[in-house]
Amino acid sequence: MKADLIVYNIGTLVTSKELERKSIGDMENIEVLKNAYIAIEKENIISIGEGNYPIELKDEKTELFNAGGKVITPGIVDSHTHLVHYGSRENELPLKIKGVPYLEILKQGGGILSTVRNTREASKEQLFNKAYEVLNRMIKFGVTTIESKSGYGLNLETEIKQLEVNKELNEKHPLEIISTFLGAHAVPEEYINNKKKYIEEIVKMLKEIKERNLAEFCDIFCEDSVFDIEESRYILNAAKKEGFKLKIHADEIVSLGGAELAGELETVSAEHLMAISDKGIEELSKNNVIANILPATSFNLGKNYAPVRKMINKGVTVALSTDYNPGSCPCENIQLVMNIASAQIKMTPLEIIKATTINGAKAIKKEEKIGSLEVGKQADFIIYDTTNLNYIFYNIGINHVNDVFKKGKIIVKNKELVF
Repeated sequence: MKADLIVYNIGTLVTSKELERKSIGDMENIEVLKNAYIAIEKENIISIGEGNYPIELKDEKTELFNAGGKVITPGIVDSHTHLVHYGSRENELPLKIKGVPYLEILKQGGGILSTVRNTREASKEQLFNKAYEVLNRMIKFGVTTIESKSGYGLNLETEIKQLEVNKELNEKHPLEIISTFLGAHAVPEEYINNKKKYIEEIVKMLKEIKERNLAEFCDIFCEDSVFDIEESRYILNAAKKEGFKLKIHADEIVSLGGAELAGELETVSAEHLMAISDKGIEELSKNNVIANILPATSFNLGKNYAPVRKMINKGVTVALSTDYNPGSCPCENIQLVMNIASAQIKMTPLEIIKATTINGAKAIKKEEKIGSLEVGKQADFIIYDTTNLNYIFYNIGINHVNDVFKKGKIIVKNKELVF
């Protein structure tokens, strides 16, 4: 077998291949190679190792790429975003600065409901063009796969419109997109006095969206004054019956028991978790639920960070994502998230790389294909403009990614898009 591409002279190659843990709280258990190479045929890795690449992998058609002794990691998996929406909410900034709680802004018709009005009015072309530009910026920061939620339609027509935009983006943009239905993001204004009826509308939407094959996952905002535990259990069980994999926005603002529900239903992931209880942590660990942590949201809202170290010490699998959305976290920069995780949550560089690669892939059930650099897996990787992994977390506020490869093809070269 001959390689189409060989990347060699890699100073540090963090493959994110998982190794045996030294203890239950060991999250640095990923492979790190020195003076390494990667050989790729078509979209997949066919050989990887330390030292010189095997000469038998090369023929006259093989492209050679000198990594210059720099750091390479797998492409970043941003496993929690609200990509497709319209409008922005900078008008809420003065309220946030004054300390007005988000749930109060929501009650005043702002928050999610403001974006819902704008997204309903927007055309598919407007939604596509806005999201496409966001993806272009995300990819420069090293993101090669994202999860994208609906949830700014809150009616069948607009939820389908959002998910169809996801599908079109996945077909036309090199970044891969995994779709999640989030019809239970809020109660729309037309049902504000009849939540029970809207819940039944969500159940009907689930059938239509599954028939159209527009989403793999179903998510819900389980929170005080939004959807309570019983309502969340009902909707998620209905989604499971329709064949959706499950996610849950849990214990973001109030310790409602969302993490415990995630454990009970064995959801793929539980998101946010700033207000998680000790019992909730135990349930995530016992039921192998991914804790998807969104530190830029805590940073932007001035709220407490999720108790990540406590989760890690209990054996919970932790992922990190941007939570890109137009309200609580209008952040497209995954490296900012990584910097916050280092400086504020005190995660180590290897823990952060693991959280944004293989654990992010687990949060969208794609770990067999992406998230680590191993023979047989997809050749998604990024080259950082440094020879020292720690430098990425030391020198904050800049983009350290120099080159991005997706499915074995370079799509960012010298920090510029080349697709």
